[in-house]
Amino acid sequence: MFNGSVNSGTNGRSEDSRDNGFNTISNLSDSLLTIDEVQKTLNRSRASVYRYTNTDTRNLNPPFNPRKLNTEFRSDQKDQLLFHPNEVARFAKDILRIKEVTVEIFNSPSSETQNTLNAILAELKIIRTQLEAKSDKNHTAPNHLKDSDIKAA
Repeated sequence: MFNGSVNSGTNGRSEDSRDNGFNTISNLSDSLLTIDEVQKTLNRSRASVYRYTNTDTRNLNPPFNPRKLNTEFRSDQKDQLLFHPNEVARFAKDILRIKEVTVEIFNSPSSETQNTLNAILAELKIIRTQLEAKSDKNHTAPNHLKDSDIKAA
C-alpha cells in the first residue's frame, strides 16, 4: 500500500474522486506535477521516473501510450516535463499495480506576487463599488424633478 503526498504551488479548490479504494485529489485548475513531485509520489528514483515517461527525442509530444507515464503538452524541447495528477495516479494504479494511491495538491503559501494580486483585486472591488454607487445616484432622480418633467411635457 502506498500513500504519497505532493506539495504543489497551486491555489484553488480541490475535488475528491474515489474509485475502488483509489484516491486522487487534484486541483480544479489542473495543477501539474514536476519530475521531483512525481518521484516523491511514486516513491521511485528520478532515473526510473524518466524510464517510465513517454518521451521521444524525435517527437516533442508523442501520442498517448497507456503503458507509459504521459507528459502534458510541451511547446519546446527545453520545457520542463510536467504531469497531470490524474495521469500519475492512473500510471501508479494501472502500470505499477499500486493498490491505493493518494496524490494531494496543497495550496501554496502566499507569495509576494499573490499578495500583490490580492491587493489589486481589493482595490478594483472598491473602485467598482464606488462606481456602482455613483451610477445608482445618477439614475435615481428626486420626485420633485420627475413631477416638473411631466408638467413640462
